[in-house]
Amino acid sequence: MGRLIIISNRLPFSLDREGDKVSLRQSSGGLVSAIKSYFENTGAQRGDLTGKMWIGVADFPQEDWNLVASSNTEGQDFSLEPIFVDTTVYDNYYNGFSNSVLWPLFHYFSSLAEYKNEYFEAYLQVNQLFAEKIIPLLEPGDQVWIHDYQLMILPHLLRQKRPDATIGFFLHIPFPSYEIFRLMPTEWKKALLHGVMGADLIGFHTYDYVQHFLQSVKMLLGVDNYFHNLQYQDRYIKIDLFPIGIDFNKFNQLSTDSEVDTIRNNIRSNLGEKKLIFSVDRLDYTKGLMQRLTGFEYFLERYPEWREKMVFILNIVPSRDSIPAYNDRKKQIEEKIGTINGRYSTISWQPLIYRYNHLPFKDLVALYQAADVALITPLRDGMNLVAKEYVASSLGRGVLILSELAGAASELNEAILVNPTDTSEVASAITRALAMPLYEQRNRISLMQRRLQEYDVFKWVNDFMDQLSTVKQEQQKQKVKILDEKTFTSIRRHYQGASNRCLLLDYDGTLVPFSRIPSEAAPDNAVRDLLTRLCSDEKNHVVIISGRDVSSLDRWLGSLPVTLVAEHGASYRMRNSSWQQLVSVSDLWKDEIRRVMQLFVIRCAGSFIEEKSNTIAWHYRNTQTGLGFSRSRELLNTLSQLIQNTTLQVIDGNKVVEVRIGGFDKGASALKIVNEMDPDFVLCMGDDTTDEDMFKALEGEAYTIKVNNGASAAQYTILSQQQVLPLLNSLIAPLAPERTSNALVENPNH
Repeated sequence: MGRLIIISNRLPFSLDREGDKVSLRQSSGGLVSAIKSYFENTGAQRGDLTGKMWIGVADFPQEDWNLVASSNTEGQDFSLEPIFVDTTVYDNYYNGFSNSVLWPLFHYFSSLAEYKNEYFEAYLQVNQLFAEKIIPLLEPGDQVWIHDYQLMILPHLLRQKRPDATIGFFLHIPFPSYEIFRLMPTEWKKALLHGVMGADLIGFHTYDYVQHFLQSVKMLLGVDNYFHNLQYQDRYIKIDLFPIGIDFNKFNQLSTDSEVDTIRNNIRSNLGEKKLIFSVDRLDYTKGLMQRLTGFEYFLERYPEWREKMVFILNIVPSRDSIPAYNDRKKQIEEKIGTINGRYSTISWQPLIYRYNHLPFKDLVALYQAADVALITPLRDGMNLVAKEYVASSLGRGVLILSELAGAASELNEAILVNPTDTSEVASAITRALAMPLYEQRNRISLMQRRLQEYDVFKWVNDFMDQLSTVKQEQQKQKVKILDEKTFTSIRRHYQGASNRCLLLDYDGTLVPFSRIPSEAAPDNAVRDLLTRLCSDEKNHVVIISGRDVSSLDRWLGSLPVTLVAEHGASYRMRNSSWQQLVSVSDLWKDEIRRVMQLFVIRCAGSFIEEKSNTIAWHYRNTQTGLGFSRSRELLNTLSQLIQNTTLQVIDGNKVVEVRIGGFDKGASALKIVNEMDPDFVLCMGDDTTDEDMFKALEGEAYTIKVNNGASAAQYTILSQQQVLPLLNSLIAPLAPERTSNALVENPNH
């Protein structure tokens, strides 16, 4: 139980002053509408919340707030906590870094980004102010939900001071491809990723944005993901898509509102028999307004039969008037509108009606209902709720023309999807929409309405909060995974009481540390001494299960009475027996793989190829960190395409990319040995991706231990290779008599 704390750049309210009287007024914006609808809908409130709070920057003076602060919760479902920021600092943070760096870059307008140091410094400063405001307010059980690109550093700042806090982050704009994101100065882009990764759950609108973010995290922070999960600084984090919904019923139920009905009928009567095309957008270069007007102009030229039979109402909502580029764009748009009307108007008809103002809510819904076509064609948009509002408001008719570059396009498939820069396609879509039969309109609208109703804003909030709770539970499970003294003592008791033991041990990264050159990874005296002592106990069967080649294992460990498994299971030698090879095929396949890997050796200084009987590997442990990892991603992609429809496998290991013949792995080998032995104690240790096969195969059969923290199928974790030998030495050391007298033999399933 705890509070839901919403954190966004601005509060959902502004203050209006009339003389000495100050009152609250709701601000506009998709997030405000979505969250406020959720808060106000009593049927959708969560039973696990003890309160709700909204924290953001105040766009009003402190003295005005003091007049209403004591009564700010009256009539509200949530309390407000304003942050007051120096005007100059806020301008550099908001108009500067947020909207002159992040906004253009994330929307693929990289040429408009202004990389000024004072912008980034202000961004850090304001994020720090948020942290200083929030941290004293946090209570145990609180769920913190941080919103949007203005506060990407904040999750990390909170995590530093409150390591156990429950923090979600949601980005409402696109996350760009790595090739775009990397254009930002290195310190900045790493700080942003590091900042966001302070959250437990990171949400985006679409699958593409999730993939772009994961790719940037891989390339810049060197953190790999397992599906949409990753391990960062010993913490489990989830990244997923949550396409924001709207309050569907709020729009849909206005079909019976008498005031909306009157406004809609007035609009229709003024139009007569003419069809209505409608657009409403903020003044922003990402909305593609000039391209839309060009497409409409081409429609009038190419399809003259529609002249005087339709009207296009374009409503632009004022936005960021203080930024010069926005005012310049407004002038260009108005000049374009004048050109179109001047060219195509007649005495009785004007093709384009332009409005530059905020629309009252019921006027907006009436226009949605009256419009035969909604023309919504942004060049880039994180989601675009206008498209969803239009569909929800529809009375069973109307056609949505939507940019394929808007996040909403992935949900609203029944819309006519267009490339907003394709003038001909936009013009063609308009005439197709105007001529669409009513039955087709109804069919498309009903399918989209059903989808929006199923995943509305309430479902969106609940989905995010449920996933956040699940992530915290998973983190708690991982904490339990760290092998502590109590658990290890229990394992030792089981070991001491067992009469037939099997110990499956990986080699590199487990028994021995990684070396710069594989051939130099011979076991030292400490390792040989440990293995000798393990083997001297007739109850023990020691298995070294490795990706190493036969000759290396034979040379280093062949004199010991251990079972050796080479190349992940392709060859094996049972103790005191001879080598057997499971795979017997031509190695001609290596020629093509070798050629590809040699190209990457040339392109990545310090990397090299290692060949074994049934595998070939490209090592990049000795390369420059960023370059090696980057090249490994390219190689993985190249090899994955190359080996399609073959029996080969590509393995993404620890600083190595390996190709091997499929059909065998460490898991199958380990399970075969365990089944044949039928031991009453099994211990399995490994550090790499390939060892996960063992952990999964032996689930319920063995104590499985992952060396180094990270997402793993293993039961337990130890944090470094340096702990392995002391742990194994401690395992075989006799328990003190007083501790063994009541020793319990425990099963790894318990």
